[in-house]
This record gives sequence, C-alpha cells and structure tokens, in this order.
Amino acid sequence: MKNLIKLVILLFTSATFAQAGHLMAGIGSVNSSMGGAATAQPIDISGALQWNPASISAFDSKILNIDIGMFFASPELSSMIPENMMYSGSPEVSGVTTDDKGASPMPALAMVWGKPDSKLTFGASVFGVSGFGVDFAAETNLPVDGSGNPNPNWDPTSSNPITYPQNMNGFGHVKSNYMLMQIGFTVAYELSDKFSIGFTPNFNYASLEIAPNPTTAPSQTLGYPESDAASTTGIGGQIGLFFDSGKGIKLGASYKTKQTLGDLEFKNTYLDGSAAPDNKFDMDFPAILSFGFGYSNDAIDFALDYRMVDYENTDGFAEEGWVIAEEGIYTGYPTGAVKGFGWKNMTIISAGLQYKGIDKLPLRIGYTYSSNPIDEDLAFFSVSAPAVIENAFQFGLTYKINDNFKLNGVYHHGSSGDKTEGTLKDPRPAEFGVGPWDPVNNPLGTIPGTKVGYEMTTDLIMIGISYTFNK
Repeated sequence: MKNLIKLVILLFTSATFAQAGHLMAGIGSVNSSMGGAATAQPIDISGALQWNPASISAFDSKILNIDIGMFFASPELSSMIPENMMYSGSPEVSGVTTDDKGASPMPALAMVWGKPDSKLTFGASVFGVSGFGVDFAAETNLPVDGSGNPNPNWDPTSSNPITYPQNMNGFGHVKSNYMLMQIGFTVAYELSDKFSIGFTPNFNYASLEIAPNPTTAPSQTLGYPESDAASTTGIGGQIGLFFDSGKGIKLGASYKTKQTLGDLEFKNTYLDGSAAPDNKFDMDFPAILSFGFGYSNDAIDFALDYRMVDYENTDGFAEEGWVIAEEGIYTGYPTGAVKGFGWKNMTIISAGLQYKGIDKLPLRIGYTYSSNPIDEDLAFFSVSAPAVIENAFQFGLTYKINDNFKLNGVYHHGSSGDKTEGTLKDPRPAEFGVGPWDPVNNPLGTIPGTKVGYEMTTDLIMIGISYTFNK
C-alpha cells in the first residue's frame, strides 16, 4: 500500500503541462475526447466529477475510472534585440530555443457510488488539474568566449538573447515545473427526477520548481538564484446544478471557488553554489464558472460548455510588474523580483460529439477554444509559464469489452495559434543610468525595439479503463 501511494504521488507530481492557461481542459480519456465538455452531459464519471458535481446523479452504479496518458509539449522561446543595442555598430540579434523537457505523465483516478433507488450519489477523485513546465537550454552561440574575447564564429541570426548567461543580461538556462493535484469528495442529491444539486470540497497539493527564480530579488553580482521545488497545500470547493429533461435536453452550471493555497517557500541557491536568501510566493488557483448544454438521443450525445477562469482575482496571477523596495537606499525602486504573471481572465469553449451507432464502439470528437490570458505588455513575465493553447482537437473511442469493462482512448493535438509576443523588460532604474525603468513613463522597464515571444504545440495519447461493479 505504501508503494502504491508513493507511485500515485510520483505520477501526479510529474504531470506538468496543461492545455488551457495552466489548467487541464479535460480530465481522463473520455472527457478529454469530448473537448472537456461535461457540465451538462455526464458521459463518464471523471468529466462529471471535474466539471459539475451535481451531474454524478446520472450514474446509478458503483463505477471506477483509471486513466493514464503521456503529454508531449513543444514550446519555443524566441527573442530579438535591435542593431546597436549591444554596442555601437552591433547587428540585430535574434534566435529561437526549443524545449528539452520531454513527455509528462497525465493520470486520473475517479470513483462514483450510485444506486437506482437512492437520491444520493457519492464520488471521489484524484486529478492533476493544473500544471506548466519548460526546459530551455542556455544559449551557447555567444558574441564572446569564456574569456570575454570576441567570438569569430558567432552567428547573430541564430543567437537567442533571453537565454544568454545572466552576466550578459539574459536568464541563462530557463526551467520550470509546476503541478497542482486535487482530491475531491462529492455528494449529489436528486431534488426531483429531473433536477439535482451537488457539492465537492477540494483538497489541493501544489509544487513549483523554477530556475532562475524571478520571484526573489537578484544579487547585483551573482544574479537570480535557482530554487528547490517548493510545495504547499490548500482548500476550496465546488457547487453544481444539473437538469435532465428526460427528452434529450440537459442543462448544467457549476462554480468552483478559488483554491486558496499557502505560500510557496523557496530555498534558493546562486549559480556559483552559494546560499541565497529564501523567499515566499503566493500563487492560488483561480475560480472557474461553467455553463453547459447537452443533447442526447439513441444515436448521439452532444455537449457544449462555456467557462470563465478568473485569473484577475487570483493571487500570483492578478499582480503584475516588479516588487518595489519599501526601505533602504533603493526605496521606491524595483527590487528585480516579479510580483506575478499579470494574466487576464480566460474564456474556454468546449464542444464534443459522441456517436453511438456502432455496437460496442462509441466514437467521439472534441474541440476546445481558449482565449489568451497573457497581455503582450506582460509576455516577458510568463517566459517560464507559456502554457497557452488556443485551439485543440480530440478524437476518442470506447470499446465495451463486456457489461463491466470498458476500454477508453483519446488522441489530442493543440496549438497556440498566433505567437504570444511582447518586449524585453529591465527593472534597473534609468535614473542611475543602467536601465530603462521609469516609475512614471516606463513602469515595466520596457526595452524599446526588443521582442520576446513563445508558441507551442501539444499532443496527448491517453488510455483508460472503466469498471462497473456488480453489473
């Protein structure tokens, strides 16, 4: 049992890339193949538990879902500085760095207890609901060698300034690894044969590792430190309503509260191995409001969901810009630590269609649209979290082995659409002659003429089993 618990924790804490902002657009192979739409269409228990706790009243058996998938993301980070910026007569410098992170596991566990003659239905779930992660190598095509001499082999057309070493005003190696595991216990009650209400208390575990660590002030001589993985816990809840007309039309709505998490407490180390001051960073999980429409007949199940993700009222995402020193000789100037991502609210539209005309082999297609929460003026601050997928397409199926066992599968492909692009920033005060930061005219420290951007594609292959007991 101890080894099983360790394996579950390892799987969920390794799930690090989401599909919409930094949250999963779908949970499990069935819900993912429907584009994540499930607020009013409980086709399987995982999607129902995630998006509308009231909808588990549609299940009148004891059901277990186990899903495991591999998620592949291909982020690209690019930047550019114009002519004459490095030195008088210097060329324009630009480059692209691809991600080296590789695949991430995506597990999901869910169970529902229902009875035909009971108005109460219970559920439990363990989902990886959120994550992001990148691994961008430090640039090696540099204008100078290790001794500071001009590099005759330097190619400015394939040299990425944002990944230059920190002593050359870059970030160097950029790496991040964030996940949020959510445990939920759900109860749904049938107020009538058509209308149900449900509630879920959520218990959360989150972990974040980031290098360099932009949430703490850098040393003037040693730069930004790297952090060990910091973890925290928190709580939240979800309430839902579900209406099934009995004639095909279904409606649903749910509200998941902000998941309030404790501060992430980082243990920091400078690149030379010396100890750096520890710091704390508060990053909660946003509230999510969902509305859904469903329609079913003998041949099809259709689902359409609308979601609003409230980043603008979430600690860690609402704040923007630099932390300002409140004491010492630099009072009123930025410390170089980042306040937060500065993300806007996100809109997600999910749609899915299941065709049931083939015996024992339902087929599903899904589509997910997500708006971009990252403002171009603040793109620089999300370099370590470029988790933006605008369009995602899914295809899935179920093979009914017998009355008890079902085998599910899904393939997902997503892309970020247009590149998220902005300008490089520098928190050093212009008043001291070392940077562009001006509290009135240039509060973000925008470096004119520069560019930083990222784009990505994602692929997911997931399989799962669904077992119905005593059937």
